Amino acid sequence: FALSSKPRLPSAFSAAFPNTARFSRSYPQRRRFLIVTASSSSFSNKPTVLVAEKLGEAGLTLLQEFANVDCSYNLSPEELCTKISLCDALIVRSGTKVNREVFESSGGRLKVVGRAGVGIDNVDLSAATEHGCLVVNAPTANTVAAAEHGIALLAAMARNVAQADASVKAGKWQRNKYVGVSLVGKTLAVMGFGKVGSEVARRAKGLGMHVIAHDPYAPADRARAIGVELVSFDEAIATADFISLHMPLTPATNKMLNDETFAKMKKGVRIVNVARGGVIDEEALVRALDAGIVAQAALDVFSEEPPKPDSKLVQHERVTVTPHLGASTMEAQEGVAIEIAEAVVGALKGELAATAVNAPMVPAEVLTELKPYVELAEKLGRLAVQLVAGGSGVKTVKVSYASSRAPDDLDTRLLRAMITKGIIEPISSVFVNLVNADYTAKQRGLRITEERILLDGSPESPLESIQVQIANVESKFASAMSESGEIKVEGRVKDGIPHLTKVGSFEVDVSLEGSIILCRQVDQPGMIGTVGSILGEENVNVSFMSVGRVAPRKHAVMAIGVDDQPSKETLKRIGEVPAIEEFVFLKL
Repeated sequence: FALSSKPRLPSAFSAAFPNTARFSRSYPQRRRFLIVTASSSSFSNKPTVLVAEKLGEAGLTLLQEFANVDCSYNLSPEELCTKISLCDALIVRSGTKVNREVFESSGGRLKVVGRAGVGIDNVDLSAATEHGCLVVNAPTANTVAAAEHGIALLAAMARNVAQADASVKAGKWQRNKYVGVSLVGKTLAVMGFGKVGSEVARRAKGLGMHVIAHDPYAPADRARAIGVELVSFDEAIATADFISLHMPLTPATNKMLNDETFAKMKKGVRIVNVARGGVIDEEALVRALDAGIVAQAALDVFSEEPPKPDSKLVQHERVTVTPHLGASTMEAQEGVAIEIAEAVVGALKGELAATAVNAPMVPAEVLTELKPYVELAEKLGRLAVQLVAGGSGVKTVKVSYASSRAPDDLDTRLLRAMITKGIIEPISSVFVNLVNADYTAKQRGLRITEERILLDGSPESPLESIQVQIANVESKFASAMSESGEIKVEGRVKDGIPHLTKVGSFEVDVSLEGSIILCRQVDQPGMIGTVGSILGEENVNVSFMSVGRVAPRKHAVMAIGVDDQPSKETLKRIGEVPAIEEFVFLKL
């Protein structure tokens, strides 16, 4: 045998398989023997989590059970960039800007950014995605606190509570000056009908207000269940006596309330903002207040925090302000701390995150159901790409999902991301995860198409099988080629365990655990015993063995699952069995 290591791989990826060798000998050309291994990185030591803003003790305790925790508050941008290269995760609130420079300074080590709260406008999601960093938030724990603060500001503004309080403390008694307005019967427009907006609506209904809402993404049935009517943006601002803002800050919502929109509002409207300061053009709001279009405003958030002491808006007599207190209750602080700590620890463990912001968004119950299929998808990708010969790059991949469920009931984005990860990571120096899988594929010219095959039967399980095909390449294991000329592998989940069920045109059944040996052989008696004996003599435990054949006494593919990596000598002995025409060893 002539032994050579690290064969040439597709130029499109310009990397090498670790621990790879190929066997050949001067027998007929059909006899090819090959070893391919692929490995995944893992944490050898406890990860380091940098907590850059104050976090509740309960959350810190959870983090400290799993990681080394560095609590460094009030860092300058330069200090943050210096520290971040030593950290695997970063937790911030709204006061720390996590920009592109932070991700570039991390040197690829930063894997998770946790935002202790809902809004993520202080995190550069595009840069995070490009650098393979998962961004998670805590969207539920402070919902009630933010809604309560919105209602508190609404009532305080309507009854001039803050101004009257300051007046009395200044030694004045001006009852006539601070006559307010009632809430009962007034129309409240909730702009943004998500978690916080809907909770504000519930409470406002309890105060006797007529509530309308605008949100282009809110389901009408959920609004109707609360007794809220969804209306257009223009109708909402034109008919409202009070407007409460609850939308995220995006390019579409930036300065959404401006001179033009203030001009469309009912004269004497009152505005509450516990969302993001940037959704209001603050200079335009001052002009609207001075013109009497806006009677009062109550603001918890500002475009610049803290605002300048001489801000005309903050100092305006008819504006009530608080220093971003929306989530500032004892209960919410602890809840947010626990929620973000659990999300960050789970992400560092490699678990699927239901609160991921820049990865395929899948509800928690769907994540649980899809978990074994996610593992199957990645392993099929790894298997398929390891079978590609090194003469050409991988450019075209087709994925087929066979399921009894209707297309709307099967979200494949997560599965596609894992197949992409499985295909790219073994043959690239790039770390690929759910976050940057699509971006990385696009950068490498890898085109992945998806096909859904609708089956008859009960849709109890989400998928019957997943098939991965790689076109326009040669294979190191000829039997993996389908009749139409693509490398083809197929698998399914059995009893919660991923199984390989088809290689090329050959049906097999082997658990995708540990390592796998695939052999093409002449179908004749004694082959299973022969190969099994060789492995047994070398103390290699066989976990599964399956044989698929085209017809009796013709050709067959034997798939063998092994718990340990056989020695090169053991693999050489398998290759010397006369009836074996080719084999490949793959370590997952």
